[in-house]
Amino acid sequence: MSVATDEDAGLRVSEQLKDEAKELPPLQSWQLVAALFLFVSFVEAFVVSHMVSSFLPLYLEQLGVARADVPRYTGFVTPLVFIVGLPLIPFWSVWADRFSRKLVIARSAYVEALVFLCIASSQNVWQLAISISLSGLQLGNSGVMLAALRSVTPKARVGFALSVLGLAGPLGFAVGPALGGLLLSTKLLDYRGLYLLDAALSLLAGVVVSLGFRERRRLVKAEGRILGEAWAALKSIVTLRFTLIIFAIFSLLNFAQITARAYLPLLVQRANPDPANEASAIGFVVGTAALVGVLFTPLTGWLGDRLGYRPVLGASLALVALSIALLPFAPTLWLLAGCSVLFGAAGSTAASMVYALLATETPEERRSSTLNLVYVPVYIGGIVGPILAATMVGFGLTAVLLLCAAGAAATLLLWARIRQKLAA
Repeated sequence: MSVATDEDAGLRVSEQLKDEAKELPPLQSWQLVAALFLFVSFVEAFVVSHMVSSFLPLYLEQLGVARADVPRYTGFVTPLVFIVGLPLIPFWSVWADRFSRKLVIARSAYVEALVFLCIASSQNVWQLAISISLSGLQLGNSGVMLAALRSVTPKARVGFALSVLGLAGPLGFAVGPALGGLLLSTKLLDYRGLYLLDAALSLLAGVVVSLGFRERRRLVKAEGRILGEAWAALKSIVTLRFTLIIFAIFSLLNFAQITARAYLPLLVQRANPDPANEASAIGFVVGTAALVGVLFTPLTGWLGDRLGYRPVLGASLALVALSIALLPFAPTLWLLAGCSVLFGAAGSTAASMVYALLATETPEERRSSTLNLVYVPVYIGGIVGPILAATMVGFGLTAVLLLCAAGAAATLLLWARIRQKLAA
């Protein structure tokens, strides 16, 4: 069977499932589904923040890496999760539509629990690197949750529902470092204990999805090969100019955000006057300050509904670039925390505007596949950014952060292209 035939079969199945969804009411209210996915997404961001954006440099030192070598190892270890996970992304959405969205989402949480168990058991940097790379197998659930939530949400509430789910990630990345820093600084847990707690929370998230989410059994048998359907999903993105530009913006944005977030703990170490209190200082700057920033996101979402998603997106992209550029020049923890507030607010706002634009302006026949693949730019940015930063860290942390700021500023050039609606 040819790839073209597979693509046609995949599109036919998509249309059949769409018609099926119109005929049959959802088994659960969209509010309950949103609440379940909000919890799962929050837990995922909460635990992942401990792995890649908060305490990884300190854990590397505990595993025997010299402090002078920590920045380089941070840059090379961080992207492993995305390197392993990126090739599988198109397939998770296909497997979800063909077999079960519920199984794909729950699979992510259970794999996550196993990964953190391995991280807690690591005895050296190589075992840690292997454990983090296995985390790539847990990816691919966020887009499936977006698509599943949209399928049960009334059209008039789609924007609100997706924005609520989109808030879970930034919120988890804010609360995770703050609470983790508190647990570490008060000696209630050590690093291994924190990662074991993360494993338990991930297991709980898997159980919540398995028992709480009800999915209607598919009435239509999928046709064609999975590879052809995955290719059709990818092709639906690159053949639409508007979607391609939005994905490019999101890739550059995540290049800047993920890389800056990975090196923010090292900026805290540099500005912290009390090395014995590093964990709580990191929790304050990376977590508490970011949480304050995230709390501004609902307000900016309200502005987006009234002023338009494009202008709010442009303003937030500019603020992301500015906040990252200011980070390496903040001489104290309080100024660093202030920059982190701006960084968190601008970044979560930009992501929310991207989701809103894709959910409202992508043609309906391509919307599901686009939302399923919306995190591909996250993984691309997560691979390119840390690796490039690791090669530049010899020039100092300031050079790395200015590179991130330049990447964020480059998004404004692409944003200018979508100020006027582009033809499909």
